[in-house]
Amino acid sequence: MKKVSTAAVALTLSVAAVAGGIGFTAGASQAEATKKPKPVVQDAFDPLGPPMHQLRHAGRTVHYSDTGEKGGTPVLFLGGTGTTARVSGMTEFLRTTRQKLGLRLVSVERNGFGDTEFDPDLGFADHTSDVRAVLDKLGIRKAPVVAISGGGPYAAHFAAAEPERVSSLHLAAALPPYGDKPSYCGKSDEELKAYFREQIRDPRKWWAFPEDSPVRRIPGFTDTAEEDGARSYYLRGQLGDPSAQVHEQKLYCRRPGPDLSHLKAPAYVYTGTKDTTVPPATQARWKEALPHKPVTRSYDDSGHDVQYRHWDQILLDLAGYADRTAVCTGQGTKKRTRVLREDEAERALERGATQGSCAWR
Repeated sequence: MKKVSTAAVALTLSVAAVAGGIGFTAGASQAEATKKPKPVVQDAFDPLGPPMHQLRHAGRTVHYSDTGEKGGTPVLFLGGTGTTARVSGMTEFLRTTRQKLGLRLVSVERNGFGDTEFDPDLGFADHTSDVRAVLDKLGIRKAPVVAISGGGPYAAHFAAAEPERVSSLHLAAALPPYGDKPSYCGKSDEELKAYFREQIRDPRKWWAFPEDSPVRRIPGFTDTAEEDGARSYYLRGQLGDPSAQVHEQKLYCRRPGPDLSHLKAPAYVYTGTKDTTVPPATQARWKEALPHKPVTRSYDDSGHDVQYRHWDQILLDLAGYADRTAVCTGQGTKKRTRVLREDEAERALERGATQGSCAWR
């Protein structure tokens, strides 16, 4: 028998110990080795958020985002006050649904926010002109329009000026430029600057959703919202200058709002009954201003976050499935999201289903 040296034994044991330490088993079979997943590297990048673009129009640079497949149904997205054109990314927690419905979101940045220079002489008509220029550049003749919160007045002015380019109008917790003026309209610019300066100094305060808001269940939602606040007020070195915010707030004071009598497109109003920012009674003004009775979707589980909590239903409406309702049926491992006809959805809700995606549960 061949004699094995003590040194050789020690070396063998040392190699085995090292192999074990980095996750291999000495003498592991080929079958065990192939249990590891096959290494795959993707061929295309995953999006990090809405990509920004720009064009020159009317002597100024217009910044806009364009999210989704070029062949998809374009949707004009009008975010709330003090937001940038990237704020549409706050709805991407349902990106898979948006993609499966073939929707593409286009958003045009407003005066003074984010990367867009502030000009105190610009108003609603100028934003409408910017939107028109972007749609023309992208070859979009007609599109659904969705407005959130402070995007409501901009949607009204665009729809009044370009009614033939609106295929449907979706107003989610949207401020109507009709009825009584907001209470702050009597304040001076300096008073409003002092008020908003403190609010926007810390974007976390600007986007402070209540602790019980359902949006807090969305991974990374509040972080994304705060980042857009920082982009709105600091991107160009504004250092929290409230001038653009005050200017927009003053635009909201203009009454009466535009004449919508030529709008033929169907309209949808989404209201959270707990909304104290744009209360249901205020949102009801849309019904008086629109030439045809809108479809009203009212939700007891929402406040001024209804646009996110029920974004799944808004997506269905935008895609032309207004006769369908998203509900979550079943319990535990058996729960699943179903898109049902309205009568079927009502029966499911009576049996214990909940509105929207099962992700909310």
